[in-house]
Amino acid sequence: MTERAILHIDMNNFYASVECMLNPELKPYPIAVCGDQEERHGIVLAKNYKAKAFGVSTGEAIWQAKQKCPNLIVVPPHYEQYMKFSKLAREIYGRYTDLIEPFGMDEVWADVTGCYPFVGKPEAIAEEIRKTITFELGLTVSIGVSFNKIFAKLGSDMKKPDAITIIPKESFKEKIWHLPASDLLGVGRATEKKLSSVGIHTIGQIAQFPVDFFQRRLGKCGVDLWRFANGLDESKVTVRETEAPDKSVGHGMTALQDLENSAEVWTFILELCQDIGHRLYVFNKKATGIAIAIRDNELFTKQWQCGIPVATQSPSCLAKEAFSLFMRNYNWRRPIRSLTVRAINLVSLDTPSQLDVFVDAEKLARVEALDQTIEELRYRFGKDIIRNACLLNNPKMSAKGNPNIIMPTGIPQ
Repeated sequence: MTERAILHIDMNNFYASVECMLNPELKPYPIAVCGDQEERHGIVLAKNYKAKAFGVSTGEAIWQAKQKCPNLIVVPPHYEQYMKFSKLAREIYGRYTDLIEPFGMDEVWADVTGCYPFVGKPEAIAEEIRKTITFELGLTVSIGVSFNKIFAKLGSDMKKPDAITIIPKESFKEKIWHLPASDLLGVGRATEKKLSSVGIHTIGQIAQFPVDFFQRRLGKCGVDLWRFANGLDESKVTVRETEAPDKSVGHGMTALQDLENSAEVWTFILELCQDIGHRLYVFNKKATGIAIAIRDNELFTKQWQCGIPVATQSPSCLAKEAFSLFMRNYNWRRPIRSLTVRAINLVSLDTPSQLDVFVDAEKLARVEALDQTIEELRYRFGKDIIRNACLLNNPKMSAKGNPNIIMPTGIPQ
């Protein structure tokens, strides 16, 4: 039986690297990609190695990061660009194999077992991919090469940036058993704490403990860890459609000040649905349902969802359905702190749908045509080229750039 050849490819500091590639003037400086600084939950989403050297960590507040690194340059995220480069990278991987499984936007497993007799050895394929990513995209990757997915992932984490690590079947014990248990995929903080409490600190110690112990203490997940540590992972590289989500697309926002009436909620729903509609447009999807989640000023959350009469990707139609769902359910006992909208039960854009007898088909077609034109303008000139009038100068919403075109959009009646 042919030994499997699995690559795990990790794009180094992906968000920050894309920002530096798009704006080379950022490269000499410590940078962090962060959420909106004006919102109450602005945090570090990603950072480059120069920022990491100052102790800046993902998930901490921007003010905390700047205390560690006073010269930190904060840039907003550009998810469209990240999706674009993720897709371009996967097209490069696809030159070598069609067995590609995503692990987030910036990581994949690739099974090259059937490829290397014709293309070259696995490590040669990895080297070619590494060089191609740098040459064509201006980014770097770390690649783990091994005989299973778990060790390939471990290999890509061992040496960064821009590196290849090979973990052979015949010598994996010498290569990885001395590493901390937390380096093994599946060992999070809680599991690490449980293992540490019984004297298990390394991957090798996981492998050498009786499997019955893990069964008693951690159940099936514990048995899986034991198998992983002993090189017994047999999970396959599962091909999935990665560019588009299978079930839903959502977006949420925290208000700068609590929302106190339905008109204020409408403006937030409209803004959220502009983003959702854009992502559906990019993914060639449409929604057959809508869901909302409301968090009040005492941090209690309520959620509702419903189907919509006609599947759509129109921001205007989605916003009206979401607002109608809100009006039917929220009782205004407390002001609203944050709001999330999700387009759910997605289908392909070309999926036939039957019109509801109560829907004005001609009006719907005009609205969708207008939204399509707006989307094309935003694609060409940036998303702030055109905005709804009710979103301008909103003191409870983060400030945006000045639009060139203002659309009259009032609250639905």
